[in-house]
Amino acid sequence: QVQLVEAGGGLVQPGGSLRLSCAASGSRFSINAMGWYRQAPGKQRELVASITRGGITNYIDSVKGRFTISRDNAKNTVYLQMNSLKPEDTAVYYCNADGYDHTRGYNYIKWGQGTQVTVSS
Repeated sequence: QVQLVEAGGGLVQPGGSLRLSCAASGSRFSINAMGWYRQAPGKQRELVASITRGGITNYIDSVKGRFTISRDNAKNTVYLQMNSLKPEDTAVYYCNADGYDHTRGYNYIKWGQGTQVTVSS
């Protein structure tokens, strides 16, 4: 089964930076679009940034100019570089990917386990 493993979360002061990574693992699979979602306590999960296989990106307005999503297709990994972090960015961040499992013969949508990002003085 395809799995997504996230890393890079932690505690950072306002104005600091973090880089999240999400690596897909498994056997004989391909990935289409990938993205990062976040969920703060008491709020719904929201899409923060997405990137197509061809490199087209999209961001919510609140993170434009501060966050950058990128991917390495050869490594099946997506990244989220977060700069100028604000307390409002505090949330659990989840990686998402959709693709095709060639071994099992079906499309899939997978979520990472979530990584906590806390921005506080």
